[in-house]
Amino acid sequence: MPELPEVETVKNTLKRKILGKVILKVEVLYDIIEKPSLEEFKKQIINQKIIDIKRRGKWLMFELNDYYLLSHLRMEGKYFIDGDITKHDHVIFYLNDGILKYNDTRKFGRMYLLKKDEVYKSKPLCELGLEPWDETLNYKYLKNKYKNKKLPIKTLLLDQSIITGIGNIYADEILFKSQINPLKKGSDLQEEELNKIIFYTKEILEEAIKMGGTTIKSYESARGVHGKFQNHLLVHNHEGDKCPKCDNIIVKVKVNGRSTYYCTNCQH
Repeated sequence: MPELPEVETVKNTLKRKILGKVILKVEVLYDIIEKPSLEEFKKQIINQKIIDIKRRGKWLMFELNDYYLLSHLRMEGKYFIDGDITKHDHVIFYLNDGILKYNDTRKFGRMYLLKKDEVYKSKPLCELGLEPWDETLNYKYLKNKYKNKKLPIKTLLLDQSIITGIGNIYADEILFKSQINPLKKGSDLQEEELNKIIFYTKEILEEAIKMGGTTIKSYESARGVHGKFQNHLLVHNHEGDKCPKCDNIIVKVKVNGRSTYYCTNCQH
């Protein structure tokens, strides 16, 4: 958390507020910079203009004049463009008009500053799989990726090198809609099941984006910006509730350490 729809919401929110602004100075109060060195990061980003903001998987991509600033929010990363600096504001961008603050209670977020011609060839983006709406995401692609995988499909859906952007919440929802047991091995999935995964991945993520993502616990995409998709979750966080499709009770299990919610009747 946040997952693709939440990152897309952050992207769209920031695009309305900071495009065209120039970074005059950066202050790093807690070092989350993966590349380059902290000193090089501070030097290289000065006087760079924010031309566009894109998304690849769960990564925000700030397009600058000469670089891409990549930002992963991890568990609770947020961007704020107002207010006083607090103890959880770790990277402060001083713009020609205002400030942009990266705030992260858990300090798990990461940033890269990469030259434009290197960004897709280098880590982390070169390791990512297909976007959910990529035309090449089809039955043959997934069958080839899963054919030798003995891991549960819930774990495989979280593998960003296969399909990028899906996290724990939406994996539960995709598998429920697809009527697939989250413990089923990837290698055992049939063509119809793989096609359902592709279809419902697109449908669910598109709907979540329209609703501004899912706001649970302390996550919000920006100050005062809350998603609404949590009101439409069918199984995730619904342990003990009645299944929306039958009279069975939603159960919670751990799949490779991740909390997983499903209906043992509908997802057999």
